[in-house]
Amino acid sequence: MKIKHLAFVAVVALVATACGNKTTEQPKEEPVQQTNLSDKYAEYTLTTDISHLSDNEREMLRLLFEAADIMDGLFWQENYGDNAELIARIGDNPDLIKMATIAYGPWDGLDGNKPFVEGIGEKPAGAQFYPADMTDEEWNAFDDPNKTSQYTMIVRDENGALKCVWYHDYFAEQIKKAASLLDDASELAGDEEFAEYLKLRAKALRTDDYFESDMQWMDVRNNNIDMVIGPIENYTDARYGIKASHEAFILVKDQEWTKQLARYAQFVPELQKQLPVPEEYKKEVPGSDVDLAAYDVVYYAGDCNANSKTIAINLPNDERVQLQRGTRKLQLKNAMQAKFEKILEPISEVLMTPESMEHIKFDAFFANVMFHETAHGMGIKNTITGKGTVREALGNQYNALEEAKADVLGLYLVTKLAEMGEYTNTTMEDNYTTFMAGIFRSVRFGAASAHGKANMLTFNYFQNEGAFVRNEDGRYAIDFEKMKVAVEKLAGDILKHQGDGDYEATKAWMGEMSVIKPELQADLDRVNEAGIPVDIYYNMGPDVLLK
Repeated sequence: MKIKHLAFVAVVALVATACGNKTTEQPKEEPVQQTNLSDKYAEYTLTTDISHLSDNEREMLRLLFEAADIMDGLFWQENYGDNAELIARIGDNPDLIKMATIAYGPWDGLDGNKPFVEGIGEKPAGAQFYPADMTDEEWNAFDDPNKTSQYTMIVRDENGALKCVWYHDYFAEQIKKAASLLDDASELAGDEEFAEYLKLRAKALRTDDYFESDMQWMDVRNNNIDMVIGPIENYTDARYGIKASHEAFILVKDQEWTKQLARYAQFVPELQKQLPVPEEYKKEVPGSDVDLAAYDVVYYAGDCNANSKTIAINLPNDERVQLQRGTRKLQLKNAMQAKFEKILEPISEVLMTPESMEHIKFDAFFANVMFHETAHGMGIKNTITGKGTVREALGNQYNALEEAKADVLGLYLVTKLAEMGEYTNTTMEDNYTTFMAGIFRSVRFGAASAHGKANMLTFNYFQNEGAFVRNEDGRYAIDFEKMKVAVEKLAGDILKHQGDGDYEATKAWMGEMSVIKPELQADLDRVNEAGIPVDIYYNMGPDVLLK
């Protein structure tokens, strides 16, 4: 783990003179040409006001940073393998070292996972979760119920046969240390519910049973500090969409913004009833114990820090918790502000009409992201066709379709709340236009990203429905009435695909719709030529926050 951080610090020092700050500024007269691979990332310092924290809470933060760093090291192993070996292989090339620390390996996740280190082949679809030489036939014949657990590595035994190894055994030494750090941190937590969560999360790391700690996390409401830690998302397993990757977020709550958001949670059950699908596709009742809260994120580690950075959190993923309790939806305000200022606004200046620019608003961006996360917990979790959960039925198509659902259904929720007179922070013109600009931002993540595929699907669907127009100058404007209709129609189509659980039909639909057509690619090329970064990398950690 030290290799990653030492390499990152070295890169910052080495490239400062050569690269300057050109990815963090957007000059309007002479576009900046990106000369290094890593220029596609703009630097941003993650910090926040912690003057209100107690001495114990500050000391607890140091322990949480250590535990997060362990998750970072585990993700390196899951995504690539030995990071020290990769850094040594790259040699004296600051740009490639910086890219490797951002990508957690030699593959560019924002460019279809193309290798950027000489001699490196294609990224295995299953990353390091499965043997590289394992065939689908061998997998299908492998008779072990634990093979489809999110928390097992698939390896070969001494005879070459497949076997499952639980994460807590495979990463035994690291898990033992991380769990101990969480136990120690729990003794310093000022909030009783958060202290209990840390204890149960330590237990979960040791057993790979996360249900109890997920349920406890739903009770963490009065905290100043929060943490997400463990194997969470399945994006890295592009082969079967099963295995969860390790990650961690460390968060400091914005109490004032949280109070403003809390009132929307009460509307979730009613909004579920208004979803634009037949009754059988919305018969499930999501848990009403929804927590909408605003945080400043002060640390990303592991999966969430690779390539494109998360700006909001909707967890737990466990369908049992979602149905019993709901989810917590944490908005990462400072991360959103970074992407809005450094990426979304500059893209809008290139691709949106001048009249549309009047509707590009941070509050609309914040709301769209917030209701994106709300939408994750809505819809249907179990197929109506007896094919199990939606996640199980759709396999490696699930993540991209779920992200598309959250995008468009989130915009549908904003619209409904505005019609009810409950959302008045921005106009629908603001939200729709900012959403369109957000598509251009996220579609640049490329075909290797679930979020990128989701945005391609949405863009192409909206284009087919006439929801926007592109003028002869290559600038876009919204047709508000047609977009409103398209939002409702697409939300219904996605929810039906999920409820039906038809893998082949979903795969065919996504394959047809999740493509970047030449005209759009030409527009994205203009954005790239303007030197606008694709995403953010962070200067962060205890030396930044606790200095």
